[in-house]
Amino acid sequence: MSDLSKNDIERATFAFSIYDFDGSGKIDAFNLGDVLRALNSNPTLATIEKLGGTKKKGEKQLSLEEFLPIYSQAKKDKDQGCYEDFLECLKLYDKNENGLMLGAELTHTLLALGEKLEDKEVEEVVKDCMDPEDDDGMIPYAPFLKKVMV
Repeated sequence: MSDLSKNDIERATFAFSIYDFDGSGKIDAFNLGDVLRALNSNPTLATIEKLGGTKKKGEKQLSLEEFLPIYSQAKKDKDQGCYEDFLECLKLYDKNENGLMLGAELTHTLLALGEKLEDKEVEEVVKDCMDPEDDDGMIPYAPFLKKVMV
């Protein structure tokens, strides 16, 4: 934890407090990924589980003292990817190099590649983040990615 700056600790404490829903000084480990993402981290589900997150609510509680080393480790994790990395991946589907890709290809990518999403999760992401398809079924992928990464 000594590698966290004073500012990092203040930000982590604030984010932690938001997810301390009952004021007990603890958060549900189910929300670990949400807290880390609120701190501009982008951990995969596997990373969250490795760091102590749970898949079900109520299984485990984390105190701030337990959370800070987890946050420190998440900050060090280089296997997260950033906007530019994901943008480069989506450019592979941009056959005309005009910032557009088929909406169907994006949906397929979310379902089939990397850390695969369930149908319901893809529907929610598409509904919330994807611009409407044009007459050819194309969507601008950069705005989609920005919405997803926020």
